[in-house]
Amino acid sequence: MPLVRTYGSDRFDPAQVLAAKGSRRVSVCVPARDEAATIGALIKAAVLAHYGPGSSGLVDELVVVDDGSADATAAIAGAAGATVIGRRPGGDKGAAMAAGFEASTGDVVAFLDADVENASDAYLPRLLGPLLAGTSVLVKGYYERPYEGRPTGGGRVTELVARPVIELFFPELTEVRQPLAGETAAHRWVFEKIGFAGGYGVEIGHLIDVARDFGAESIAQVDLGVRVHRNRPLAELRPQADDVLRTALDRAGAPGLL
Repeated sequence: MPLVRTYGSDRFDPAQVLAAKGSRRVSVCVPARDEAATIGALIKAAVLAHYGPGSSGLVDELVVVDDGSADATAAIAGAAGATVIGRRPGGDKGAAMAAGFEASTGDVVAFLDADVENASDAYLPRLLGPLLAGTSVLVKGYYERPYEGRPTGGGRVTELVARPVIELFFPELTEVRQPLAGETAAHRWVFEKIGFAGGYGVEIGHLIDVARDFGAESIAQVDLGVRVHRNRPLAELRPQADDVLRTALDRAGAPGLL
């Protein structure tokens, strides 16, 4: 029997999630490096329906971490209504997420990746539903990932590194479909306890640490549909794969294998 709870796209009604929120505050953090092409549209599509005047009121705070961008990412995010903080020199996703978390104040914190081209206002109610209207402590999004014109095939680091290492060392997490998903949320006290691994090991580190500290059954995954984003060349994926493998082996108590 699967331990990780899996929810379809229709499981959490936005009105139900908003009612379950009560007096809790929700923060949304977006780490972004050179994402001027997508950051404004992402905020408009995924966040503004829930944040700011005339919105649903589900989100109380929006923080964008400018992770050493050389383009107009920060200016566009600020114009869209986000509180923008910067780090230099940039390039460390885990550190960027940690910076966003430290700058936020919400009781529940959701993270979104900045390079998604087709984000929707359904993302946040779905990610927050298992936390606000359920008993989960960490939620991951899952989705189909098109690749070079084909409906599937994206997520090469996921399929070639993350999922195999999970199957070998952390079989209780094999049901997690997108272990490296940047669309994730948790209660503040959870992030405070588990922290943020460095680099691109941050996502798999969160999964393993939550399963260790709270049990795999405390993790939920929610269908976010199809994720369209730029697929990076292999030269850029190698450092990501290295971070993921190192973090997983460290959590497995086998850093000497490196």
